[in-house]
Amino acid sequence: MGSNEADKPLRRIGASFEQLAAVAKQQQQPAMAAGDFSRACSNVSVLFGCLGIAFKFAEMDYVAKVNDLLEASKTISTLPSMVELDIQKGTVRQAGSHTRNLLRVKRGIDMVKVLFEQILVTEGNSLKDAASKAYAQVFAPHHGWAIRKAVGAGMYALPSKSQLLKKLNEDENSARAQMQSFVRSSGPVILYVEDLFTSKNLGLDW
Repeated sequence: MGSNEADKPLRRIGASFEQLAAVAKQQQQPAMAAGDFSRACSNVSVLFGCLGIAFKFAEMDYVAKVNDLLEASKTISTLPSMVELDIQKGTVRQAGSHTRNLLRVKRGIDMVKVLFEQILVTEGNSLKDAASKAYAQVFAPHHGWAIRKAVGAGMYALPSKSQLLKKLNEDENSARAQMQSFVRSSGPVILYVEDLFTSKNLGLDW
């Protein structure tokens, strides 16, 4: 039974983000642990891999950024202190900085949240509309024409909804419950990271 649960990535994702959301929603907001955040985000990597060539760029970029945050969390305990260190060093916007990578990871989580929201309200077996809307909302504003064109072409190679659920080892009902859980729990986590950036006057559009 244990191995069966281990083969259900949506459950791992949901459980880890429920824990993060509990921290994010506390009134006296404690500093979110960088390790907990990074490990939860690493659970999401499998989803990008399941979406095929259209999101290959996102998978590669997301995994690299999450791995950087995981490594950083060995010596930097919280997300606020991670950002503050970059501010002190003047490296916030430098390519490869932990803060820049945190912003990119936040966008990846946001994209999956919107994707799940769209899947939950879209009829039929195609993921094209749901994935296209999620990409257009979250990633497209930050991408040049060439990447947007390549992603648009890749949308025709997306798996069907039933193929995706098979890869995730879920049936329709269990998948809906897990997706709803992620949409519900990822919202406060995304807001936590956004508030961290805006409180430091860093903005979110870079």
